[in-house]
Amino acid sequence: MCGNNMSAPLPAIVPAARKATAAVIFLHGLGDTGHGWAEAFAGIRIPHVKYICPHAPTMPVTLNMRMNMPSWFDIYGLSANANEDEAGIKRASENIKALIDQEVKNGIPSHRIILGGFSQGGALSLYTALTTQQKLAGVVALSCWLPLHKSFPQAAANSANKDMHVLQCHGDADPLVPYAFGIQTAEKMKALINPANITFKSYRGLPHSACPEEMVDVKRFIEKQLPPISDE
Repeated sequence: MCGNNMSAPLPAIVPAARKATAAVIFLHGLGDTGHGWAEAFAGIRIPHVKYICPHAPTMPVTLNMRMNMPSWFDIYGLSANANEDEAGIKRASENIKALIDQEVKNGIPSHRIILGGFSQGGALSLYTALTTQQKLAGVVALSCWLPLHKSFPQAAANSANKDMHVLQCHGDADPLVPYAFGIQTAEKMKALINPANITFKSYRGLPHSACPEEMVDVKRFIEKQLPPISDE
């Protein structure tokens, strides 16, 4: 890990059951680790897909009285007009782009990689996909929002992902990241990329968490965007 400013252990990985020709990089939420999500993906795995669930570095989080916890960037508040950690979001996004580059070096082209995440991790996955020049297969954005939304559309000017497919999921009983934020994010995304490629799914009574029905929807999206290729 020399020289790597992401002071976090190596990602939790669910290897492909056969030769990996595609990958999912999935970012956990605030205060969590990648392990639980790796277990969740192991339950819906597709044989030719590798699942990579990195762990965020530990840092003081303003929202939680500056307690140290795993966090991709600092969070100052959860209201719609709260200030945002612009430098931290951009730094975290560069680290995720480096992780994508690493998979490309490992032989999986970026257009065979889905980026995704839950809550803070989903926010970072949306921001990264919209600002990278790496062409991705799509994004899975669960219970999240678009960070630095006022920086768009300018921030997405050089994006390679104007036609990417996005699955956005949100519980309608979410007390932390309100359902309305999810709706507003989907509307904003429709103005930034091809609106026909955005799917927004809501789950009745679901709080700030995932559910089995949602994981089935995630699996179907991955199967559709990352089909097996002929030389497997």
